[in-house]
Amino acid sequence: MTPFFPRGLCIAALLAAGASFAQTPPAKAADGVLVGTNGMTLYTFDRDPAGAGKSMCNGPCATNWPPLMATGDAKAEGDWTVVTRDDGAKQWAYKGKPLYFWAKDSKAGDRTGDGVNNVWKLAKP
Repeated sequence: MTPFFPRGLCIAALLAAGASFAQTPPAKAADGVLVGTNGMTLYTFDRDPAGAGKSMCNGPCATNWPPLMATGDAKAEGDWTVVTRDDGAKQWAYKGKPLYFWAKDSKAGDRTGDGVNNVWKLAKP
């Protein structure tokens, strides 16, 4: 006979055993592209090698293309990974590509960074 455990006890047992629940993704899909929690469009940089765990956009580049920052305790999950920037800060990547905002997008839904210098692309899910 299988023992019966009230639902609350099962959840408490899982938590006590160190089980964790999935974290909230740092971005979501909207109208076919990834957007940050602020609704602003996200982009990828062709000079970032996919899966290299590194951002090639630093200094003045990062001023124009602010990275989608991750907290120090952020963990990779599914298609989401965390890369360490040259300054030691953490940045979110999707399918191995670091993600960025574009400083010239002024409101949610703007996509003015797509195609800039033929190296910036809309981040797509």
